[in-house]
Amino acid sequence: MKKFEGMGVAMVTPFKADGSVDFKSLEKITNHIIEGGCNYLVVMGTTSEAVTLNTQEKNAVTSYIKEINNGRIPVVLGIGGNSTQQVIDNIREADFEGIDGILSVAPYYNKPGQKGIMLHFKEIAMACPVPIILYNVPGRTSCNISSDTCLELAWSFNNIVGVKEASGDLEQVMEIIAGKPEGFDVISGDDLLTLPLIALGGAGVISVMGNAFPAEWSEMVSLALKSKNKKAREIHYKYKELIKLLFIDGNPAGVKSALNSLGMCNNSLRLPLTGVSRSTSNSINTIIEKLRLKDTVV
Repeated sequence: MKKFEGMGVAMVTPFKADGSVDFKSLEKITNHIIEGGCNYLVVMGTTSEAVTLNTQEKNAVTSYIKEINNGRIPVVLGIGGNSTQQVIDNIREADFEGIDGILSVAPYYNKPGQKGIMLHFKEIAMACPVPIILYNVPGRTSCNISSDTCLELAWSFNNIVGVKEASGDLEQVMEIIAGKPEGFDVISGDDLLTLPLIALGGAGVISVMGNAFPAEWSEMVSLALKSKNKKAREIHYKYKELIKLLFIDGNPAGVKSALNSLGMCNNSLRLPLTGVSRSTSNSINTIIEKLRLKDTVV
């Protein structure tokens, strides 16, 4: 299996009730994910609430996850932003020991054109000492990395090794898969689109769902990659409603509610994010109890 094939997990950062980082729960969640069959960890991504962490906290969380992981599986570090020079400075200042790649989001807020996106990632590629996964999530950035731009980057830079595609545009995904170089991975950035994306030739998913149910979701991904589609579909549909609930009030509010229901961490977020509604929380708890009951009966 290639380094970034299968299920990566976009890890949450658990907080105590006072808003400080909960390292005890972070250890529990990290082991839960790894022991559940995750293929690689993604730290300091959107789901980690990295934009609300200061530099000292980011470094402390990343170092602690690397310590708990202890080389068991690869680790991808989120390093991105809307200032090209600041991203390069962050790369130069980063400790890459125990880091196998970076995930770099398209520049947000500025709304650059495709030329600007191309030059942004060119500078990052020339500065970065580890492989780079592009992150295309126009719903958050208001900036789409077009298939043409993605493919030009993939063919031009050997250290740009994949793209996390969260555009929701399967036609764009197909264009990238059809035109990409050998060894370039197209990775789902949407849990619910993972199964169809793999069927089109994708390499797996960077998952939010995997924080809560890593064993079940990594099995679905593994089965899909082996073209065992009937069993993969069964798992997909079993968890479909829960996945929808995880995002109905925003991410990572939903998955933190699920992790709280599972006894993994407090349901605490940092402003401006807030927890899910009581209705959504009750629905998540109900579905998790039903899933547990089914598994017990089986």
